[in-house]
Amino acid sequence: MREPESSAAHPAARSATLPAPRAEAVVDLDALRANVRTLRERVGPAQVMTVVKADAYGHGMLPCARAALSAGVRWLGTATPEEALALRAAGIGPDRARVLCWLWTPGGPWAEAVAADVDVSVSGRWALDELLAAVRAVGRPARVHLKADTGLGRNGCQPHDWPELTAAARAAEAEGLIRVVGVWSHFAAADEPGHPSIEAQSTAFREALETAGRAGLRPEVRHIANSAGALTLPGARYDLVRTGIASYGLSPAPELGSPADLGLRPVMTLQAAVALVKRVPGGHGVSYGHTYVTPGETTLALIPLGYADGIPRHAGNAGPVQLAGKWRTVAGRVAMDQFVVDLGGDHAEVGDRAVLFGPGTDGEPTAEDWARAAGTIGYEIVTRIGARVPRRHLHAEPEEAGTRDPDGE
Repeated sequence: MREPESSAAHPAARSATLPAPRAEAVVDLDALRANVRTLRERVGPAQVMTVVKADAYGHGMLPCARAALSAGVRWLGTATPEEALALRAAGIGPDRARVLCWLWTPGGPWAEAVAADVDVSVSGRWALDELLAAVRAVGRPARVHLKADTGLGRNGCQPHDWPELTAAARAAEAEGLIRVVGVWSHFAAADEPGHPSIEAQSTAFREALETAGRAGLRPEVRHIANSAGALTLPGARYDLVRTGIASYGLSPAPELGSPADLGLRPVMTLQAAVALVKRVPGGHGVSYGHTYVTPGETTLALIPLGYADGIPRHAGNAGPVQLAGKWRTVAGRVAMDQFVVDLGGDHAEVGDRAVLFGPGTDGEPTAEDWARAAGTIGYEIVTRIGARVPRRHLHAEPEEAGTRDPDGE
């Protein structure tokens, strides 16, 4: 059973006065569950992997992982081994979720990952060799996903090395050292509909699968689609899709539509308590460098969030904030711990709630509004919110609650 929902718990229903803390990121886990269910319905019969790397894109890895599992997923994706091992240490065992980790460096904790039954990604012979040494030391086989570089140019094995890697993996499989359970890749521009690289990578992935098949590999899951690919490229869904940003209710790209267009709801609301309100005369400089000067006598409000908390410094004179019933704009530069908004002829009280971004359902700015103001993407806005900002998770499942899929998947 989840904690009962109360009107006081929802950020939109709270008093305009926010007591402690100075700021918080409110994470609506019911919104995350709804997003996961929407994605599952949309991409079926392919399975969904919820990507929880980077502290679940800033939303809190463990609560979000548990919420995704309660919504029916059976795959979780991480970048670093430490993230994957933290999931296992928190009690998310292989009976509850397969956990894939894909960003390895030499000397990585291969043995620990094998012992914890973490699926590991291999992109080259050096990684396979280190993994096999760990397997022999641990005394149990590893689950492996071979990654092909189909054109992104980051991680993954180049086509000219792919036959050798797949043959070596098959030989290790024949020895009982590993089981190749996945073959995968990653799109470079699935968020740009019609980009020529999409078809080129799709073709390269089919060729990589054929090569793996000729080597004798029979993977359980083939996967190349990220959020954008899962939403827009039915032919790229294969057996599994990896949904990161879409799980958290943000659109992978404005060109694909808004979250509402895609049936998604943003999960995070970032808000702070006003720290100071004061009247100043016209011609008064605001914040470092005086890049903003008051055009006339006005009221300034101090918001206790800054670039140390993840607010983009280059969003000065641009970032939107909802305060006292209206959208305001950051006045001057964002400092390390604080920034200022000019209320014009309006007034606010110390302790009033300033909303930097949220779902947008109550007229507040969204993460995408901040992304436009800062010249970046919504991913960066939510992911960069720092650890100094506490997360408050709404509708959390108790750890011992069952997460079995009612559909049996």
